[in-house]
Amino acid sequence: MTFELLATDPHSRARAGRLYTDHGIVETPVFMPVGTAGTVKAVHQHELEHNIGAQIILGNTYHLYLRPGLEVLRQAGGLHRFNHWSRPILTDSGGYQVYSLAHRRKIREEGVTFQSHIDGSRHTFTPENVIDIQRTIGADILMAFDECPPYPCDFRYAKASMELTHRWLERCVERFQETEPLYGYRQVLFPIVQGSTYADLRRTSAEVVAAFECPGNAIGGLSVGEPAEQMYEMTALVTEILPADRPRYLMGVGTPENLLECIERGIDMFDCVLPTRNARHGILYTWEGILSIRNQRWKNCFEPIDALCPAPTSQQHSRAYLRHLFLSGEILAMQLATLQNLGFYLDLMRQARQHILAGDFVAWKKAVLPQITQRR
Repeated sequence: MTFELLATDPHSRARAGRLYTDHGIVETPVFMPVGTAGTVKAVHQHELEHNIGAQIILGNTYHLYLRPGLEVLRQAGGLHRFNHWSRPILTDSGGYQVYSLAHRRKIREEGVTFQSHIDGSRHTFTPENVIDIQRTIGADILMAFDECPPYPCDFRYAKASMELTHRWLERCVERFQETEPLYGYRQVLFPIVQGSTYADLRRTSAEVVAAFECPGNAIGGLSVGEPAEQMYEMTALVTEILPADRPRYLMGVGTPENLLECIERGIDMFDCVLPTRNARHGILYTWEGILSIRNQRWKNCFEPIDALCPAPTSQQHSRAYLRHLFLSGEILAMQLATLQNLGFYLDLMRQARQHILAGDFVAWKKAVLPQITQRR
C-alpha cells in the first residue's frame, strides 16, 4: 500500500490524497461503511459500490472470529471472496469490542480473555493471534491490538493503558513481520494512538506510533463519550505529530459535523455505525438537514428523499413513500434509508475533497455546516 498526498488546503490541515491497494485505489478523505459481520447492514455489495460509490468497507475482527469463524473464512479464500466485495477492506483489531464487553473480559499483559456475547464461551485475544485472525480474514489494512480506555478515566489508568497498548504494538509488529498474507495480495498494519483526553499522553503515544514507520496510522479512544471539542483538540494535537506522508485514520467518528471538523484538522479516513444505525430508526442525513422521516410533516411530501444527493435511490423515491414504508414495517424502508445516509456521507467526502483540491475547503465547510446540521 502506498499513499499519495495530492493537496493540502491553504487555510487548514485538510488533505486530499490517494491510497493505492491491491484491491483498488481509495481517494481521501474517505468514509468507510461499517460491515461488522461481513456485510453493511441492509445493503447489497453491488449497491454499495455502484449505487453510492463506496471505495472501502470495514469488517470486525471480534464478530467475524466468532461467526462465521476462521475455518469458514479460510476455506472461502478470505472475506473478499466470502462476501463478494472486490474493493479494499479494513479490519479493526477487536479492541473496541473487548472494551465494550467490560463485564465479560479480563485484561492481562498477555492479552484479553473474554466471554462471547453469543454463547458465553471463553476466548483469548493476544497481539499475536489478533494479527493471525486478521491475516485469515484477509483484510487489506489490519489494525494493531490495543486497549481502548473508557471515558472518563483518571490519568493513572489512561497512562497504564497507553503503555500496555505500546507493548502490544511491538508484539503486533513482530508478528506481522514474521507472517505472510494468505491469499496472494499485500496487507499492511496500522498502529493506534491512545491516551484518552490527556494531551501529554496523546503526544507521547503519537510519537511512539510514528517511530514504528508503518504505512498508515490510526487514532483510537475518541468518540467514546467525551465532548466534541475535546475530540477535536486531541485530533489536532496528534495530527501535528503523525507523519504527513502516511494516511491518518480516526476510528469510530462520527456525525457529518465531526467528519468535516476532523478533516480540517488533518484526518483522511473515518468509519462509524451512526449513518447505518440511525437509518434503521428512520433518521436521515441529507443536504437539507437531519430528517425524522416518521414525522407527520412528511406524510404528503412527494419531494425526493434528497434531491441534492447523487445516489439514484435518493432521487427516485419520495419522503412520503419512505415514511409509508417505515410506518408499514416494510424491510425496504431500512434499505432505502441506509442507502440515503451512506450516499450522503460518501457525497460529503467527495465534495470535501473537491474543495480541498480547489483550496476553499474552510469557506465551504462554514457555509455548509448550518445547512446539514439543522433538524427538520
